[in-house]
Amino acid sequence: MALSLEIRYFAHSWVSDWNHGNAHFLRGLARELVDAGQRVRCYEQLGAWSLSNLMRQEGERGIRAINEFRKGFPQLDVRFYQDDETLPALLEEELRGADIVIIHEWNSPKITNAILSLKKRFGFRALFHDTHHRAYTAPGEILRCHLHLFDGVLAFGGAIQRIYSEGFGLERAWTFHEAADCRNFRPLERPRDIDVLWIGNWGDEERSRELREFLIRPAAALECKTVVHGVRYPEPALEMLAAAGIEFRGYIPNLDGPEAYARTRISVHIPRRQYANGLSGIPTIRVFEALACGVPLVCSPWNDSEGLFRPGEDYVVAADGTAMENELAALLRDDSARRQIAASGLGTILEKHTCRHRARQLMEICEELGQ
Repeated sequence: MALSLEIRYFAHSWVSDWNHGNAHFLRGLARELVDAGQRVRCYEQLGAWSLSNLMRQEGERGIRAINEFRKGFPQLDVRFYQDDETLPALLEEELRGADIVIIHEWNSPKITNAILSLKKRFGFRALFHDTHHRAYTAPGEILRCHLHLFDGVLAFGGAIQRIYSEGFGLERAWTFHEAADCRNFRPLERPRDIDVLWIGNWGDEERSRELREFLIRPAAALECKTVVHGVRYPEPALEMLAAAGIEFRGYIPNLDGPEAYARTRISVHIPRRQYANGLSGIPTIRVFEALACGVPLVCSPWNDSEGLFRPGEDYVVAADGTAMENELAALLRDDSARRQIAASGLGTILEKHTCRHRARQLMEICEELGQ
């Protein structure tokens, strides 16, 4: 990377990954930028929803997760701000001298527009980084931001990129997929004492039916050792897991993910409905992370329309719940098939989909912007 830039990166939270999967990729990306010689400052608002819930819901486990984040990412210069009367002066101080300011989608329109109001005065370039489905499902929320003041959009899939370029009329929008933080997510040698692992949040009823079909019923039928990690599971969901013989282990800090995958024979991926329908070409971060850990992955249906992986080689797709049960049963019996799929998926990650790859792409985008 020939450029040497002052980069300011505003995200919902860097410190917390509680119900905030975007933090996984953002941390790895920022670290790769720093290690490549870029000067990066990371900002989050005091009292952010994710960090507040981490402390409120997880107690000692939350404190440990924060400590592990600080130990795991000593390169990151994380700075906090408040949305009060001190904000204008702080933004003026922090944005003076910036070359690139990146604003992640999960920032309030008020904060986003306050940053953009200083763009002409300080001469920085501004990029909007979108890693969510709101542009597709709730475009009005995105349009509260002054999109015309951005120099471009980093969209985590082609479908989202087209919304910005064709729907919102932005001149520059790049497809900028998430990727695996391979400094942390890598194969580890551990005893395999979990048959099937699902890491994901129950969320806002965006995949409840899919979880019943592709996780709960197959696990109950197979009577295999199945473990679930995640947050925001309502009591009826916990009762369904228990009735199916599934062990619910709650919140798992992202940095503990590799250990969980290392103890697992098979991981499953069940995307939210939006990513199986209109945004079907967009894999979420768990796909990259599971494959980076060398774990065979079985997915409920999603169409890799952007050609990131090799379906059937890097991972297996189950068309319905019955197919999921059959695929899991077959793979649990076949050590050789599991090793082959795991090796293929890991190879594709290392070849194309690491945070280092995305850091290089981001610097190419900055060059294109004329920095």
